[in-house]
Amino acid sequence: MTILMLAIFFALLVLAFPVGYALIVSSGIAAVTAGGMPSATMVVKIFQPSQSFPLLAIPFFVLSGNLMMGGTLGKKLIEFATALVGRMHGGLAQVSVVGSTIFGGVSGSAVAEASALGSMLIPWQKKEGYPAPFAAATIASSSVIAGLIPPSIPLIIYASVSDQSIASLFLAGFVPGLMLCFGFMLVCYLSGRLRNFPRLMNKITAREFAKITFYASPVLAMPLFIVILLRAGIATPTEVSVMAVFYGLVISMLIYRDLNLKRLIDALVHTAITTGIVMLVISASNMVGYVLTVEAIPKAVAEWALETLKNPLMILLMLNVIMLIVGMFLDLPAAILLLGPTFVAIGNAIGFDLIQLGIMMAVNLSIGLFTPPVGTTLFVAAAISRESIGAIVRELWPFYLVALVVLMLITYVPSLTMY
Repeated sequence: MTILMLAIFFALLVLAFPVGYALIVSSGIAAVTAGGMPSATMVVKIFQPSQSFPLLAIPFFVLSGNLMMGGTLGKKLIEFATALVGRMHGGLAQVSVVGSTIFGGVSGSAVAEASALGSMLIPWQKKEGYPAPFAAATIASSSVIAGLIPPSIPLIIYASVSDQSIASLFLAGFVPGLMLCFGFMLVCYLSGRLRNFPRLMNKITAREFAKITFYASPVLAMPLFIVILLRAGIATPTEVSVMAVFYGLVISMLIYRDLNLKRLIDALVHTAITTGIVMLVISASNMVGYVLTVEAIPKAVAEWALETLKNPLMILLMLNVIMLIVGMFLDLPAAILLLGPTFVAIGNAIGFDLIQLGIMMAVNLSIGLFTPPVGTTLFVAAAISRESIGAIVRELWPFYLVALVVLMLITYVPSLTMY
């Protein structure tokens, strides 16, 4: 049944079927024909994830991000990042990295981040004399930090697969997210210094910087607001996501006063589209999980890994290699949902902490977002910059190197995620 499902799934991917539909068709055919599942049961399995209370957090966090970043606050965020690092070597590129890190605390989505920030920053950097491929490479790579900074959508999805605490995953994602941030900033600094990129020379007084920071403080406080409420046990993740929407409405209506009916409708439409895409993949993956569970595939793979590789360090290396390959062809949510059950079984078998595993998966599969042939943020950055994929990839190699170093540290140094 599993072999039939995988054969149909990859055949559909080759035919350019959307991943969600390919998962439903392949798992459905395998379950009904080879597994003898009644069609009514298949429908129930697909519908089941939509009744998950924790997954209700996804549309609300997406909506809060759309409300806050669609107006004045996005510009204030760029002003803050520019004031903070704009005068350094490679400063304009570092603005992209800092902006992505902060914006990740609002959107939780790498693709939304690449689109929103890229449309503002790539044309600006090109105008100031930065090479367009490098500007696009910076946005494509740094936007994936959103997958680690609360409210990270990939971590919420992993929590639903592994039955781990969303609050613990959010807290564990902070340090790895900052490691990627500082690593990418170092790449931008060295590139700017060695390649003599233009620098902003205008000075900002302490008073002006304090004013800029004050106006950007609502978005700066968002990740802390989320983690404190969760860790203190004040609210569940879903309740916090609703509070985040209320927070975004208050900020937009009463402080910045830039929320009109058109922007509200746009935010709701974009939220509905994003949620529909994510939930389609989640629902389809529930059928795939059923097929794998019936045939005990996760348990069989875990036993094979223990018997063949024996050494837990080698098993972790194997998991990373598999994820790097899968991440090149599947979007992050789908990859987590497909690999999660099997990897959780392997993690339990070797005594590997599942929170650390979740962060490892998020970092690893995020690399695939800016890696050909189907890297989502890579294609978004290419479309905005109007540069070829090849030209952007040539600028990405130092960002790949940093991401791989961070991945290895997270994999083999538990203290970076377990604190």
